[in-house]
Amino acid sequence: MAERSTLSRLAGLAEDQWGLLTRRQAQRASVSAATFQRLASQGVLRRVAQGVYLLAGAPPPDLVDLRAAWLQLDPETPAWKRSPEQGVASYRSAAAVYDLGHLPADRHDFTLPVRRQSRRPDVRLHKKRLGKGDVRSVRGLLVTRPSRIAADLLNDLEDPEAVGQVIADALREGHEVPEAFISSLGESAVRYGFRSGDGAAVLRWLLDLVGDPEPGRWAREARAQ
Repeated sequence: MAERSTLSRLAGLAEDQWGLLTRRQAQRASVSAATFQRLASQGVLRRVAQGVYLLAGAPPPDLVDLRAAWLQLDPETPAWKRSPEQGVASYRSAAAVYDLGHLPADRHDFTLPVRRQSRRPDVRLHKKRLGKGDVRSVRGLLVTRPSRIAADLLNDLEDPEAVGQVIADALREGHEVPEAFISSLGESAVRYGFRSGDGAAVLRWLLDLVGDPEPGRWAREARAQ
């Protein structure tokens, strides 16, 4: 009976976290360290990252490495209770969540309002206080919106053509409106040879790089909005 109760508590934690749970969450649910270790050794829990486990019987979720890294940022707080202060997937990682562009998601990028460091070489933490409108919940993860992704990538000196592809995909799939890109890209205008704040010119340039046939249409739509 006690074993069934423990498994029920673990299943409750994992249910809304794509089958994943952390050791710290289990401890807060009154699962002892000895019991947790025994379940892990029996294969009931499979380790996917330091302190993060997949419950047996649950299919591995998509983007499992990114999800595990996000849970590691605040291992006590369940995914459904998180706020942007506890970390938001951003830059390449956010583009991967939306499936925008072709940049390899070979690292995990997160933005937090305070400076932090990670011991993981594949995790980059960025210090920035995001506005409420900069963050969305997508596939159960807190991520930056596409206009913020594009601005961050451009400021990070990513290949402009790759950034243009992210923007073109977001516009075609209806994830973002052109006006939002014009607003966010204005901060990079001078760096790339345009007038200060001229996000519309930056948007047209980036879309031209990827051969988007309708860069003028997006600019007209933005002005109309």
